[in-house]
Amino acid sequence: MYYNTLGDSKLRVSALSLGVWQLGDPGFWGDDECSKAEDLVAAAIDHGITLFDTAELYGNGCSEEILGSALKGRRDEVLIASKVSTQHCTAEGVRAACENSLNRLQTDRIDLYQIHWPFPTEDFEGVQDSLEKLRAEGKIVEVGISNFGRRNIRDWMATGQAVSNQIGYNMLFRAPEYEMIPACQKNKLGVLAYMPLMQGLLSGRYASIEDIPFQRRRTRHFSCTREGTRHGQVGHEKILWDTLEDLSDFAEAIGVPLAVLSLCWLMRQPGLSSVIIGSRKVEQLLFNLQAVNLDIGPAATAQLNEATYPLKVALGKNCDMWESDDNQRIF
Repeated sequence: MYYNTLGDSKLRVSALSLGVWQLGDPGFWGDDECSKAEDLVAAAIDHGITLFDTAELYGNGCSEEILGSALKGRRDEVLIASKVSTQHCTAEGVRAACENSLNRLQTDRIDLYQIHWPFPTEDFEGVQDSLEKLRAEGKIVEVGISNFGRRNIRDWMATGQAVSNQIGYNMLFRAPEYEMIPACQKNKLGVLAYMPLMQGLLSGRYASIEDIPFQRRRTRHFSCTREGTRHGQVGHEKILWDTLEDLSDFAEAIGVPLAVLSLCWLMRQPGLSSVIIGSRKVEQLLFNLQAVNLDIGPAATAQLNEATYPLKVALGKNCDMWESDDNQRIF
């Protein structure tokens, strides 16, 4: 494992981190067999992962509870990142949400407390004041934001501070490269990337669009006729599948599993501090960890950039994977 400094902070984070939404929300992720949380968390720590990401929203707090229990006896070896939901982003609400998260996590501090989604700018000052008080009390160590676009970052940083921005980013969704990541770099924000395998699409497990579970067919990649979509657009299913076939062929040609190749590409992108993987089994975690020691080099990276460029152009600059340009939540 190697480690990066998280933005303009003293936190050192592992290049791969573990997201634990998958451990606390079977309603979304399914009831597939998975390892015990204690075994998975222990394996992650033993292999150098130091950052664990969750949120009060995940499984209605169940994800935080599971992580807190799994970290018993090893809490001081790791950094915990959690998130406050938009509906709690008021001066009073953020404090209550933080206290509740601390209780579920069974800890006295959250190392990185993140705003899960942008919220109205008129509430920024009150929330920022509450966060600063929580920092002064030692209940949070650093403040982070999540899903904030260029304008969102500008408005937040005008009156407050943060050390990171957690964003959806992978080879099939490169919209953050247009404006979001440059804005993070300008403001010295570390980038934490979630959905690095596009919720399994980059794992190579699906033989067709129809094989993808409907919960994972809600983004703008897919047609608005798909169950659960809300973007109202025709989608880009043909370009998506053509891109996946090209990536699979390339991975096979160089003898690297597509999932590992995808993680390796992402870990080496400019501005990235950590890539959040969501393994549910120890074996899956160890498989993904191969990316740490793999360097595909600039030529292969350029080929992957070229293969995914048409999809990047088709999806455009909108960093909200789930909403149309007219209804996007990220600006």
